[in-house]
Amino acid sequence: MNLLEKEQLIAEQAVKLENASAQEVIAWAVETFPNITFACSFGAEDVVLVDMLQKISPKTDIFYLDTDYHFKETYLTRDTLAEKYEIDFVRVSPLLTPEEQAELHGAELWNSDPTACCNIRKVEPLTRILSKYEAWITGIRRDQAPTRANAKKIEYDVKFGLVKFNPIADWTSDDVWNYIRENEVFYNPLHDQNYPSIGCEQCTRQVMPGEDPRAGRWSGFEKTECGLHK
Repeated sequence: MNLLEKEQLIAEQAVKLENASAQEVIAWAVETFPNITFACSFGAEDVVLVDMLQKISPKTDIFYLDTDYHFKETYLTRDTLAEKYEIDFVRVSPLLTPEEQAELHGAELWNSDPTACCNIRKVEPLTRILSKYEAWITGIRRDQAPTRANAKKIEYDVKFGLVKFNPIADWTSDDVWNYIRENEVFYNPLHDQNYPSIGCEQCTRQVMPGEDPRAGRWSGFEKTECGLHK
């Protein structure tokens, strides 16, 4: 399928899939694009999609970006899900170790230039892993941030050059938590400690009542995205 054919297919399916359930979107995605992967951050949205994928297409690759700076609770979530579902999560690491990054760019780069830090530890590794696939699945939702408000359930990812599926784009936070409770899905314990959005430990803080759910990410900077999503 060439690019023009993909764009036409995406335009047609974006309309058809808008009212489809998340499970229907996933089922169509894995059937149409067998060479597909799911990017898992082990947040609430993503553990929902892990559960769905195991019921629909358990052989689909699931990878995570190991920045070397995740909370211990995030690694606990990874290990618990791996054992429960018997998944071998694909670990994708940055080209630089934390020590090499500090030597080249200075200590605590996340404090001086968080965008550069994200590029090294997230964007480059993501670009590398996605180059092996023709489509990917994400857990982004439209109501998470203004930058995600126009996300479609299927779209062409210009930045990375492949088809992108957002099966729960139209879900609310309540939808996510209802699914977790009803299906007894294990989730990151930090969500119970006022961490609605969880990134690296150095760049994530608790969110206070009344604050935007993503206010805890890169607090003090005019930064709301790590660069993985346009």
